Amino acid sequence: MRQPRGAGRGRTATALLVLLLLLAGCSGTGHGRGGPVTLRFQSLAWQQESVAANKELVKEWNAAHPDIKVEYIQGSWDSVHDQLLTSFEGGEAPDVIHDASDDLADFAYGGYLADLTGLLPARLKSDIPRRSWRAATFGDGVYGVPFLQEPRVLIANAAWLRSAGVRIPTAGHPWSWTELRQVAKRLSGAGKYGVAWPLKEPVSATLNLSLSAGGRLFHRGADGKVTVRFGAGDAVVPRTVHDQVAVDHSAPYSTLGSGGSDTLPGFFGGRYAMVPLGFSYRQQIAQQAPKGFDWQVLPAPAGTGGLTQGVSPQTLSVAADCPHKKEAAEFIDFLLRPRNMVRLALGDWMLPTGTEALKDPALHTAENGWATGTALAAHLRPAPAQSVRGYPEWKDKVATPAYQEYYSGSIGLAGLRERLERDGNPVLARYQR
Repeated sequence: MRQPRGAGRGRTATALLVLLLLLAGCSGTGHGRGGPVTLRFQSLAWQQESVAANKELVKEWNAAHPDIKVEYIQGSWDSVHDQLLTSFEGGEAPDVIHDASDDLADFAYGGYLADLTGLLPARLKSDIPRRSWRAATFGDGVYGVPFLQEPRVLIANAAWLRSAGVRIPTAGHPWSWTELRQVAKRLSGAGKYGVAWPLKEPVSATLNLSLSAGGRLFHRGADGKVTVRFGAGDAVVPRTVHDQVAVDHSAPYSTLGSGGSDTLPGFFGGRYAMVPLGFSYRQQIAQQAPKGFDWQVLPAPAGTGGLTQGVSPQTLSVAADCPHKKEAAEFIDFLLRPRNMVRLALGDWMLPTGTEALKDPALHTAENGWATGTALAAHLRPAPAQSVRGYPEWKDKVATPAYQEYYSGSIGLAGLRERLERDGNPVLARYQR
């Protein structure tokens, strides 16, 4: 049956009105124009204290902001890169993303993350030092807010060091890399070792510590392209580890393929005097050490670059597809107010990047080595690989097996240099065409 004249136009007008109302509802910002905004926040917190701190802050935000609801999503460090890539490509990425700065380059250059330059308040921008911001800056944009950082330190059996009469290093008077080798040799013997190197993931540990010896490895040319050049400074740390294992026998071969947690039973059992670990491992040690076990935190050795070492701060980013970027930035600002940043740092047993948070007395106590770590904060720099496109592939396919073979004695220092440069540069070149 034919419609009466004019009915089609009337229905069309009605349909358009309904469509406009629906669009208005979909585009609401949560400030009275279309109902509350919902932001999905994916956190990678995993330690019990850290998860609790994050969830408490989300609860506090939601109580104070009924028009901007945040949903907490639990992610995992073990799978975050592939999980995020899949979610980006599928259009299902979280709005606020917790990650590490050395994982951001490909996402930033690929257009998956929002440039936060014009979204962040002046307070937050000025509170975090420029050196930390460089870790999340790619090209002309800022694609993450660095908020937690973790220096590598030496966790030592304090009673063992005292009985051996060795000089105890401090941030003001650290050991050199040569002195570490001498001390480790002095502490070794009768089936015991001065140091145990857990190098299951050898690349970031080696490159970050090499900054103290003047190592750079990645060199950016006038054309902006990065190449690998293995110089004298890059050789100091790997040669120290290699010689402790193969020449001095002051470090066991067996731990080279281990993770940090794997070395703790031997450390508690008196097999190793020292273990180089990330600062956050103190939580496991405080919880798991036998009653009466006397341990302390020492700064990593210094070289021509002093106590400088590279770090890949944990970051908070906003997905490029997030329809509520302003609200997401407001939530990040809330999480990273000085008081809240301290709560996150204490929960993760790490250091905050914010200068105000770093002044908190809780981070300057001698207990559990907090003061030693805080004294290193001014010496932390972005990890050498931060802005290198193709770094994940270079690390997995070239650098990791090369360092593992060098540390195991399968290749020499010249072989390591050849692998990193000859095999590695073509990988990086593919990402920089």
